[in-house]
Formats: sequence, structure tokens, C-alpha cells
Amino acid sequence: MKVNIGVSAEHAKQIALELNKVLADELIIYAKTRNCHWNIEGPNFMEMHKFYEDQYEELEEYADEVAEYIRSIGHYAEGRYADVLKLTNLLEDEYSNDQKKQLTGLLNDHETVIRNLRRLIDEFDAKYNDKGAADFATQMLQKHLKLAWMIRSYIK
Repeated sequence: MKVNIGVSAEHAKQIALELNKVLADELIIYAKTRNCHWNIEGPNFMEMHKFYEDQYEELEEYADEVAEYIRSIGHYAEGRYADVLKLTNLLEDEYSNDQKKQLTGLLNDHETVIRNLRRLIDEFDAKYNDKGAADFATQMLQKHLKLAWMIRSYIK
């Protein structure tokens, strides 16, 4: 069914493409955080195991929000692994159980997502005339700022 939400079909298509890239990043950072959760070792194992669990549970919700937003503007959420790997801005890291290395990698990923969302806020508003999509990107930015701050608090 055609979507009539006050955004042109071409603009909605471009917004969906950009949000599918955000979705890909959400799914990759979720997987990377889950991998840290599985592989952490050390004297603060339980603390970090729980910390990573809290983070990946939030990231799972974020991915769901992005996917549902894409669907709400009339497009498919591209969640197949092959699509995700083509769309993501993030890179896979080598396996590690080193807490500082894990946290630094995740922090870099969140900061990449944050920079991309900042770009999209202006693009969605100015280029595609969609303040709703700009607001959605702002909300996602705020969520990643919080997770990045929490990660940064562990890095010495």
C-alpha cells in the first residue's frame, strides 16, 4: 500500500536507504558488543559481563526502532547479514578478551554512529524536508551519546 505521509516518495526512499545504513551499524555494534560479553575475562568478569549485556540489550531495541521507522515510511528494513555487511560503516575487529581493547573498539563504533547521525539530522531536514526523520535521528544520536559516555567511563 502506498504511504502518504507528507514526504515525497523519492525522499522517503533516500531516507530509508540512509536509515538502512544506520540499521546495519546498529546490528554490527550489537553483535560486537555481544561478542565482548561472551569473551570478556579478568578479575571484574561479572561486572563487565553484565555491563556488556545491558549495552547489547539496549542496542537490540535501537535496531528494532530503526527497522520499524523504515517500515513506517513504506520501505523494507534490510536485516539480512549480506545486506548489513554491504551497508555498514563499521569494521569487524579481531577477537579479544582484553577489556581496554574491547571498550576502545566499541567506543570508536559509537562515535562513528554519532558522527553519521549528526550528518543525517541536517540532511533529513534540509535536503529531504523531513523534520520527523531528523527528529528520529536526533533521538538515536542521544541514545548513542549515552552508551558512548558509559563506555568512555571505563577507559583509563
